Amino acid sequence: MSGATSSQILLWVVLPYVTFAVFVVGTFWRYRYDKFGWTTRSSELYENRLLRLGSPMFHVGLLLVVVGHVVGLVVPKTWTEAAGISETWYHALATYAGSFGALLLVAGLLILIYRRRTTGPVFLATTRMDKTMYVGLTASIALGAWSTVQTQLLEAGGGYDYRESISPWFRSLWYLDPQPVLMTGVPAPFQLHIVAAFLLFALWPFTRLVHAFSAPLPYLFRPYIVYRSRDASVAAREPRPGWDPSERPRDPR
Repeated sequence: MSGATSSQILLWVVLPYVTFAVFVVGTFWRYRYDKFGWTTRSSELYENRLLRLGSPMFHVGLLLVVVGHVVGLVVPKTWTEAAGISETWYHALATYAGSFGALLLVAGLLILIYRRRTTGPVFLATTRMDKTMYVGLTASIALGAWSTVQTQLLEAGGGYDYRESISPWFRSLWYLDPQPVLMTGVPAPFQLHIVAAFLLFALWPFTRLVHAFSAPLPYLFRPYIVYRSRDASVAAREPRPGWDPSERPRDPR
């Protein structure tokens, strides 16, 4: 961390590690002492028309954005170049696919906020922590969209290459060898987006966002459920010889 200023150490070293500690400890505490509150607090019974539209858009967009962030931050540039993906192709794919995911995410979030604000029973069921969560989520998503539009779509010359600065800084945190000086010169929209994301993750364990860790993934791989009919055509068929398993055996006494 030689050459780093106190503000750089505070923002790009202290804040990430404090956020990680709060995220892990807070999630454990929430699961240990508030299992009955570990829920999405579903409001589908109050209104489902807007929910059926906004929820899939939000979750699909979020999935695309998360995958894009993981690839961009975790996978080094040398790996993608070794796989034959040039920087031009990577930048185009990341920018436009990420923009599509961000568009879905923002549209879904706006629908969900509109639904929660305009549907009486849903609004009455909204807690203070829900409102705080929506503020943090909106801030992080809005700043991320601003970063993409201003530094990737509008900026001439191919946009800002965050894989030369933000990505190696992020990986250095996991190596326990933080390099805050790599964040020098990073555009302000990216810096604000990163700070907002850290604050959101620190808030995460204490909101309904914890339901992300309870996604019913095994449901996608469960075996088919076989339903057998008991209509008249089945009941009228000729009985087969032998014992009918639908009948209870009689007491021989």
